[in-house]
Amino acid sequence: MKIQDIPVITVSYNTPDFIRNLLTSFREKYPNPYYIIDGSDSENLEEIRKIASEFKGVEVIGFGYNIHHGPGMSWAIQNLPIKGPVLFLDSDMEVLHAGFLESLAEKLKPGMYGVGGIGYTDRNGFDISYREDAIQYLHPGCMLCNMDIVRQWPLPIKHGAPMIEAMLALHDSGQPDLIGNVEWVLNDVRMGTEKIYLDHKGQGTVVKTGGYHLEEWSQKVQEQHKKPNYSAGLDSYNRDLLAFIPKNARHVVEVGCNCGALAAAYKAINPGCTYDGIELDKQAAQAARDHCDKVLELDIESVGTEFFGKFAQADCWVFGDVLEHLKNPWQVLARIRSVMPEDGMIVACIPNAQHWSVQAKLSIGDFRYQDGGLMDRTHLRWFTRATIFELFAQAGFQVVAGKPRIFDEPMRDQIMPAIRLMAQLTGADPDVAANDSMPLQYIVRAVPVTPNGSNS
Repeated sequence: MKIQDIPVITVSYNTPDFIRNLLTSFREKYPNPYYIIDGSDSENLEEIRKIASEFKGVEVIGFGYNIHHGPGMSWAIQNLPIKGPVLFLDSDMEVLHAGFLESLAEKLKPGMYGVGGIGYTDRNGFDISYREDAIQYLHPGCMLCNMDIVRQWPLPIKHGAPMIEAMLALHDSGQPDLIGNVEWVLNDVRMGTEKIYLDHKGQGTVVKTGGYHLEEWSQKVQEQHKKPNYSAGLDSYNRDLLAFIPKNARHVVEVGCNCGALAAAYKAINPGCTYDGIELDKQAAQAARDHCDKVLELDIESVGTEFFGKFAQADCWVFGDVLEHLKNPWQVLARIRSVMPEDGMIVACIPNAQHWSVQAKLSIGDFRYQDGGLMDRTHLRWFTRATIFELFAQAGFQVVAGKPRIFDEPMRDQIMPAIRLMAQLTGADPDVAANDSMPLQYIVRAVPVTPNGSNS
């Protein structure tokens, strides 16, 4: 299909000013067939039809009620005579330069769902920084999609993140590679950035409709939360953490073993190992018993020193994103050190509080707790690369190996110059500051330090 033949779809609601700006700026660069799915009241719909009539090849489908963004896109996918690549564009966009459609089309390959700006959400559709269970989310503000593939997956819904059902399905089926990231898109749809192709004027429909309309989705999520499935997701373990556990360990103790996914993966490598789990959640602990030799339901900080003596033969303790949740991780590690054999070790995954996204949010006062990720509301302690070394040293260990977990994250490159400048102004090394702001987490292996100061 030629670039000029790709259909364009915009969902609008009571925004004739946005529609005029969008159509004017788009038509200056492209002649493509254009569909406006409109849920405006009668007065605004009449004005939008009048504006559309000034431009060749624009069809307005009016509903007479607020159809909302997701259902509007869904209706278009199901009912319009469209096939092949289709561009979805928000009503509050302005096209600054030609070439954006060509850039998207170049990235979209046969068999792909779509391309555009990819961010990360949790399973509820709320924006997060990257974490192990993050959902890749294709931003519908500007995306080019293959209709024959889109129709095979869940359709957009009424939600502030209308693509969430489709993105969850792609994620859970192990096919997130069906969507592709085009780097400039998220830059252009976000506020306060230097634009490349598009200017996003800013949540026009959200402002007009008074919110993100999460009621129906929230009810569904609440029902799901009533019936958590702890037996599922055995492939959702941290593979980098697994790689740091020695393949010949005699006795592993995992603190915060959840449903036992990591235990199952490790026992497949080393079936002769004793693998014990410690887990607070009763249902998760019950699921983990299928994969661990023993699971104890307890708070690791509520037990006395004598408890650790029962695990004096354990040569590997594992903390996968757990130490930051403890009131006194220094004490827990020191108690383990007091009973650990000379050839023992700690293997841990720890979030990086120096991550660029945390610094960026803090700089504008947006230090808000979330339900997961770096800003998880249950985090009690915060560590950077430097203070991770101090944590283990103060408990009698030495970090002997580590791996920074760095992911492809939108917006990072735009924040880096500011981080380098802050380091320079404070007399620190800008390169070190930039490098230390990139990892989302650190995987570390720490071994006991003997009384003479050497490694065991």
